[in-house]
Amino acid sequence: MTPPKFTTLGCRLNAYETEAMKDLAAQAGLENAVVVNTCAVTAEAVRKARQEIRKLRRDNPNAKLIVTGCAAQTEPETFAKMQEVDAVIGNTEKMTPDTWKGLAADFIGETEAVQVNDIMSVTETAQHLIDGFGTRSRAYVQVQNGCDHRCTFCIIPYGRGNSRSVPAGVIVDQIKRLVDKGFNEVVLTGVDLTSWGADLPAQPKLGDLVMRILKLVPDLPRLRISSIDSIEVDENLMQAIATEPRLMPHLHLSLQHGDDLILKRMKRRHLRDDAIRFAEEARKLRPDMTFGADIIAGFPTETEAHFENSLKLVEECNLTWLHVFPYSPREGTPAARMPQVDGRAIKERAARLRAAGEAAVSRHLTAQQGRTHSVLMEAPDMGRTEQFTEVRFATEQSVGQIVRATIIGQDGHQLVA
Repeated sequence: MTPPKFTTLGCRLNAYETEAMKDLAAQAGLENAVVVNTCAVTAEAVRKARQEIRKLRRDNPNAKLIVTGCAAQTEPETFAKMQEVDAVIGNTEKMTPDTWKGLAADFIGETEAVQVNDIMSVTETAQHLIDGFGTRSRAYVQVQNGCDHRCTFCIIPYGRGNSRSVPAGVIVDQIKRLVDKGFNEVVLTGVDLTSWGADLPAQPKLGDLVMRILKLVPDLPRLRISSIDSIEVDENLMQAIATEPRLMPHLHLSLQHGDDLILKRMKRRHLRDDAIRFAEEARKLRPDMTFGADIIAGFPTETEAHFENSLKLVEECNLTWLHVFPYSPREGTPAARMPQVDGRAIKERAARLRAAGEAAVSRHLTAQQGRTHSVLMEAPDMGRTEQFTEVRFATEQSVGQIVRATIIGQDGHQLVA
């Protein structure tokens, strides 16, 4: 038997779902197949998906080639037209056992080659949970999928559907199983994490979920939150930041820009002062808090003055880990119809933002000199602090364990212990 090969493009949620698909494909008995889980976040991501598909077909001439993920959901016809592709599967269909049973039964033909339904009609999260995706030290738990917001640059709601939440009891039970398996850190993931609970009875908030996990799973050493929308942070989450040392002092903020006019044109729900205020409040409650952030360079109509406000935000919010995205238009989004910024200017602004990010990382690393951290080991010689900073060790440690270590130096990218 030749088990299927899986290739994942894009976000952590895609990687999580690939692990779930591996389980479903194995249970269905699928053989001799290649599955590509695509990303649609930018036009470049779709181009890379097509490139990867062509390469995989050359490397696997006799395998069934199945394409799924956000790009398959948003533009199924693009992939159905590719001669390399045998089947196109939507984001809902990829998480159902019947889909994989059908693929294993070798049904692929003219009529059933594309299985992509209207994702906006989906009202539940996929119930196929997996225990243990990640490294041996850190596990990721999907608590939410989809997004109810319609930012003008973003195609993701059309790939993921509207926001839907996994019930808190299901999440807590899964985390208990992960702790029993020896995981020392759990990361909560989703497409729009701070919208968790809005579709559940009593409409609980993300902070309620965090408090519930920490209370009901007392043996969990570390809980981490992935990307959040700071304007939607609730009182209980702020309370957890202030009082719960097991909640890691590292938040990745979906900021996108530092200028109010551009934020309005993006249809974001916050202004620059909201971002600065949140960062100040969180750091008052937890002085060792570090922030990552997504920032787009060269959004349509962005002037040099608008861009300067993004650049200033790096210092005003004291951001450390920047994810810089040079803007690229996504067909079907309102921003693609707005007046575009010159490509060279976009590239140059993105480079300046990345340089500001590198300077911020350097300041952060220098500030850790002489401090003692709890480091979760990801490899025998590398782990991460509570703030998600990489630490290199001269002597080998046990993978998955939390080690107390004093920082003796840094090399510009990592701390040295």
